[in-house]
Amino acid sequence: MRLNFHSIAFWLLVSLLIGFVLLPAVVTAIVAFNAGAVITFPPKDWSLRWFERALTYRDFQRGLWNSVIVMLWTSVFAVSIGGAFAWVIDRCDFPGKRLLEGLLTSSLLIPSFTIGIGFLILANQVAMNRSFAVVIVTHVILVLPFVMRAVFVSLRSIDPSLERAAASLGAGPWAVLRTITLPLMVPGLFSGLLFAAILSFNEFTATLFVSAQATQTLPVAMYNYVREYADPSMAALSVMFFVMITVVLALTNWLMDLGRILAIKSQDH
Repeated sequence: MRLNFHSIAFWLLVSLLIGFVLLPAVVTAIVAFNAGAVITFPPKDWSLRWFERALTYRDFQRGLWNSVIVMLWTSVFAVSIGGAFAWVIDRCDFPGKRLLEGLLTSSLLIPSFTIGIGFLILANQVAMNRSFAVVIVTHVILVLPFVMRAVFVSLRSIDPSLERAAASLGAGPWAVLRTITLPLMVPGLFSGLLFAAILSFNEFTATLFVSAQATQTLPVAMYNYVREYADPSMAALSVMFFVMITVVLALTNWLMDLGRILAIKSQDH
């Protein structure tokens, strides 16, 4: 009886915490269907007009396209660079290894707006004028620690005896990397790619400094919209984002089992 009471109390507490966290999302979802131009809760009349507004507003369309471009390039570069450095740091011993690791993960300690201002100054010095290249490099720096962490987890879960066995059979270092290590790194690389894509798509603070009108991403376009309008378009856009991300994660989990990819579940189960 005591065990059942503790179990019920635990799940009740978890449910209350989840409900508290999701409450703003629920309120936002309800406000998105408000028929009026003034945000009211609960809505007096219901309408889909703000969903149409969010889908047809030109700055949102251009911002979404820019976000996709930046996200794709950022993901590719971050996984390539982060995966390579993670392997070098994990598998090799050389002077300054810890210093290199600290430099690559330093964006975790530096505020995003500081990084944005720094790259803004750098872009002005080299006359790049807030181009896509500056935005992408900024995003790569910001997401690199998360990619490296995901790859580190994957590398440290590899049985070293597999690499030693390949080497004992005559495989050189590059052959071992290509045939043994790299295939076993795929879960870490994929999870790093997922982290990089999500973080890049949602990055706002640093992007605000390094993007121009032609290169602004969707979060920046949303910020600029809120400065001029106070209608429920933002709520409608947020609902669409929530549904889209939920569907993508659900499909990814169904097809690839995110629990194993992110090293949440044991590979033996």
